[in-house]
Amino acid sequence: MVNKNKMTNTTQIPVSIITGAATGIGYQLALRLLNLGHAVVLNDVNSQSLSDCDSRLKVQYPDGAVELVVGDAGNIEHINELMTIALTRFGRVDNVIANAGTTTFGSFLDYQPEQLEQLLSLNIKGSFFLAQRFAKELIAQRQRGRILFMSSVTGYQYHPDLAAYGMTKAALRMLARSLGAELASYGITVNCIAPGATITERTEEDPDYADTWSAITPTGRASTPDDIASAACFLLSPDAAQITGQTLVVDGGWTLTSPIKN
Repeated sequence: MVNKNKMTNTTQIPVSIITGAATGIGYQLALRLLNLGHAVVLNDVNSQSLSDCDSRLKVQYPDGAVELVVGDAGNIEHINELMTIALTRFGRVDNVIANAGTTTFGSFLDYQPEQLEQLLSLNIKGSFFLAQRFAKELIAQRQRGRILFMSSVTGYQYHPDLAAYGMTKAALRMLARSLGAELASYGITVNCIAPGATITERTEEDPDYADTWSAITPTGRASTPDDIASAACFLLSPDAAQITGQTLVVDGGWTLTSPIKN
């Protein structure tokens, strides 16, 4: 799905790409950035969810500069297409938020190769090469920018049946550290957010999710997508210009004690 509108003049408007943006954290971040005056390029693999997202955004931001692109954010060809569409529509890209990710549960002893391949493709390969494609463009244009990865508290702490998932999320923290050092001289900052239990469309499929996690979170509630979006907006803002290579945990204090839900 590509919006065929003519190129928008965004010389003074920041342009942000968000993957996995049709629902949950990605969608809430899109709302927050539109409210801040950004143009946004929203990717999701689910065409119906992205179409629904488009309908909601048109109601809330009828004049917002929005481009929608359906595709697999773990696919290199799609990553290149995503960047090309953003540049064609808006003429520049200032931020990329590699929010798309997948979770597969399974015990270590029973985990299957195809499960790991799925995780590595989206969580690691997609994030890595989206950042690479973006950084090359910024360096060629001598433009500053921000890269933001989406990790998880499972990249810090053990959770049953999430060894593989936790491994990928820990890797993103290290990627942010490495790229933070490597890209700093080009004016590109690279950071990571590690959400804890967050109430989204997916987690709400478990009717006990909010109550269970609220009971074991020191602040007394699970996070909302807006909590995560607030942290992301800070790291994308001028106030965070000197912050790079860092991971900001947003979990209501869960990693301080790390109790496992029953």
